[in-house]
Amino acid sequence: MNNIARIQEALVRRDLDAILITDEKNQRYATGFAFTDGIVVVAREKAWLLTDSRYIEAAENIAGGCCSVQMFDRQHSMTDLIRAALSEAGAQKLAAEDEKLSHARWASLEKTAERPLLPAGNLMMELRASKNQEEIESMIQAQRISEKALEEVLHIIKPGMTEKQVMAELVYHMLRNGSEGNSFDPIVVTGAKTSMPHGVPGDEVIREGDFVTMDFGSLKNGYCSDMTRTVAVGHATEEMRKIYGIVLEAQLAGIAAARSGIPGKLIDQAARDVIEKAGYGPYFGHGFGHSLGLDIHEPPMAGPRGEALMVENDLCSAEPGIYIPGKFGVRIEDVMILRKDGAEVITKAPKMELLVLNN
Repeated sequence: MNNIARIQEALVRRDLDAILITDEKNQRYATGFAFTDGIVVVAREKAWLLTDSRYIEAAENIAGGCCSVQMFDRQHSMTDLIRAALSEAGAQKLAAEDEKLSHARWASLEKTAERPLLPAGNLMMELRASKNQEEIESMIQAQRISEKALEEVLHIIKPGMTEKQVMAELVYHMLRNGSEGNSFDPIVVTGAKTSMPHGVPGDEVIREGDFVTMDFGSLKNGYCSDMTRTVAVGHATEEMRKIYGIVLEAQLAGIAAARSGIPGKLIDQAARDVIEKAGYGPYFGHGFGHSLGLDIHEPPMAGPRGEALMVENDLCSAEPGIYIPGKFGVRIEDVMILRKDGAEVITKAPKMELLVLNN
């Protein structure tokens, strides 16, 4: 899978001759190949992938059909290869990813290219926002892997286990079911720590009557999944069930309001209204959702300051929560595909009732 043609069309629209792509995720988006050393040069009529001997064979196999794959070494420096590519393309208006580069790296690339660079970091992120069917299928596969892991781990969780042990089980089962790795460091928290939206798994022990919140994701073909489920262990109080019900209602309201072509803040507000009406507004501090793809967090955002319009075929999380400090918290998270007429939820793990584990 490569997106060279889409990038070339964007160059024409922006009146640019070429772009230097240095970010690893953007390089993968462009060429289909993931590597850590080198650069991708995309001009209007041709593209180049420049790397070293460690990656050259794999690069030729994966990206040779869309790029001129070239190796830099002692005889052919990367600087020389970049200059040769720009000369062949006749590129004068040269862009780079200003949001991904340090000042020193920007200056170094200008010296290498022998011409000023134009900022175009948002070019790549705008292209990446709307997913094609192949990208969507990769993210659905990643989601199914995560769901299978959750299903298996739910049969293991019991009082006496630590947060770290549950996290380790999730990671193992995701890998065992085909994940390429974690899309982010998993969050597993229990008891009072569930009031911390991004709590770090530790040695805290799960007790009878605790909530356990698990936020985790898999990778497939480089693309991320993301999901959160909050479960109770042994039994749940009426207050726990009440809060879970409010969060679920808020999530469903946000999903019902979600579609492409509207500001992300309108999706967020639909969910936030439910939580505020229930009297828990101060306990929902983060946004309703974020886009994801090759990165776990991508624009546009469905948050209270989300002014940007949501994009068709964007995959966005739906994850409201209520967090009562020192007591407990609840978050429920799915991923949805935004369409012109609404949202399609790709997450299939059960959520409509609070799950109480009795292992």
